Amino acid sequence: MTAPRAEYSYTPVGRTAYGVTPPGFRALRVRTPLGTGGAVFAAASRALLEWRMHRAMGVRVEAEAGRAAPGVRVTVGLGVGALRVSGPCRVVWAVEEERRAGWAYGTLPGHPQRGEEAFLVEQAPDGAVRLTVRAYSVPAVWWTRAAGPVLPVLQWGYALRCGQVLRRLAREGPGAPRGRP
Repeated sequence: MTAPRAEYSYTPVGRTAYGVTPPGFRALRVRTPLGTGGAVFAAASRALLEWRMHRAMGVRVEAEAGRAAPGVRVTVGLGVGALRVSGPCRVVWAVEEERRAGWAYGTLPGHPQRGEEAFLVEQAPDGAVRLTVRAYSVPAVWWTRAAGPVLPVLQWGYALRCGQVLRRLAREGPGAPRGRP
């Protein structure tokens, strides 16, 4: 299911659902093993869909809804105090199936990047559970352009940290604390 395409700061919208990086965008793909079994999949899916992974990483999340769903506006904030960078986004697509759960958000005007980022938890037939973070983006403001080759390294580190945090949350199970609001 996808959200309306109006208002996004980039085109094309929704390509992360297919693992496609549009021409002119920088691609990112990081996979992290989370564990094995249905309980790990269920806990990881819930933590991802309810914004808990992001909050447990220290990301400020202001969302219109308690769960990711197409069309939900969300503002993410990284950093502290005057150094906090906020990025308005809208959930582009979401999926919640027997062996796949996740969502992607796309940037809105005012975000320091233009593009899309997806978070997908999948359980393989052998029971292995993994998180895949896929993104395509380009800088939208002078200071992200000035960051040059440092920015992709930071984005890769962020995606890697997503997997580490989600692995911990999945092991703690569905009754774990919800993190900061």
